[in-house]
Order: sequence, then C-alpha cells, then structure tokens
Amino acid sequence: MADSTARPVMETGRIEAPEVVLASASRSRLELLRRAGLQLRAEPARIDEAEVKTSLRAEQADAAAAAETLAEFKAVKVSRRVPGALVIGGDQILECEGHWFDKPPDLARAAEHLRALGGKTHALATAACVVRDGIRIWHHREAPRLTMRPLDEAFIESYLEAAGPEVLETVGAYRLEGLGAQLFTKVSGDYFTILGLPLLPLLGFLREHGVPAP
Repeated sequence: MADSTARPVMETGRIEAPEVVLASASRSRLELLRRAGLQLRAEPARIDEAEVKTSLRAEQADAAAAAETLAEFKAVKVSRRVPGALVIGGDQILECEGHWFDKPPDLARAAEHLRALGGKTHALATAACVVRDGIRIWHHREAPRLTMRPLDEAFIESYLEAAGPEVLETVGAYRLEGLGAQLFTKVSGDYFTILGLPLLPLLGFLREHGVPAP
C-alpha cells in the first residue's frame, strides 16, 4: 500500500516541500516562525476557546493538557481546509496558584492580571502540534516558570501606558522580548517557548519532513 504521507516529487526528481500553515491569529507566533526563515501563511481556526477551556476545566484537565487539546483542535480544523499541508497549532495557558489567565480584553483587565501575578511565580503551559490531513503527526509541550517581582500601582500604570495595547495580545499582559522583561526577577525555561512556541523542537520536526532550512 502506498504511503499516504509521502511528499510529492517534482518533474526534476526533487522532493517538493509541503506547504506550511499556522493555525493561529497570533502575530507573535507568525513573526517567530518567519524570523526563523520559514515560508508560511497564517489561517486562524476561529474557535470559541473560552467554551473549550470551560469544558476542559469541568473535566478537571490541567493547564498543560488543555493547551495541548486547544493546539490540536485548532490545527485539525484548519487542516481540513488545506489538504497535504503541515498545519501548526499552538496554545499557551498561564497558570498561577490554580487560576488560568487568558489574554486580557482591555487595559483595565491587564492591570488586574498584573496585580494578581505580582510577587508570584507562574507557569506558561505551552503546547504545539503539527497536523496533516486531519491527523496529528507531532506534538510537544513545555511549561516555563516565571517569577514576577512585586508591582505597585504607579509602576503598573506607567508600564501599561508605555507598553500600549500590544500587551492585550499575550497572556499575562507582557512581552518578554520588550518592556515585559522589567516585570521579572527570574525566568526558568526556553525563551522561544515563553514567546509562544517550542521553536527548536518544531523546526527540527519540520526539517525532517521536507521543510527547507534557509
């Protein structure tokens, strides 16, 4: 029986690289992959993540399992629209003292998140998977830990004013690659994973499946 996952061969005899699609509206994930030299496009899955998380919490799933489920859910949905493509799904859930934090909807909520996280250590449950034709063929998850320094109201106000609405695009209301570095006293874990994807394991998998390195 022929291998349904075999890559197409061009007339020249070279193996044609598969299309790569990011199943996400995340600008930071797309930039992370493009800066690493990948040629890809983004196609958001457009699922109700809040509803899925509520269901998973009712089933007593932990943050890591929930992030992996959401990553796969998004990738599978997009994969059905792009046959043969390698579809990357990713998700990240911030967990602190048993509470899950989503992206803040506005700056007032971002300030609330920073008050709750200040002086504490939280985990970023981060998962990624690759799906082809509706079937998951790779997955990986990590949980970096970050310790935020105590934050007073004056700092929170000045930080959010300087950082601007970009903080609404990330869980925890920070970008570690920018002003968000000012929030922390200790970071344990892979830098790229904190930014949104376990990049190095993902790139290794993609190279093995015909996605060319620059």
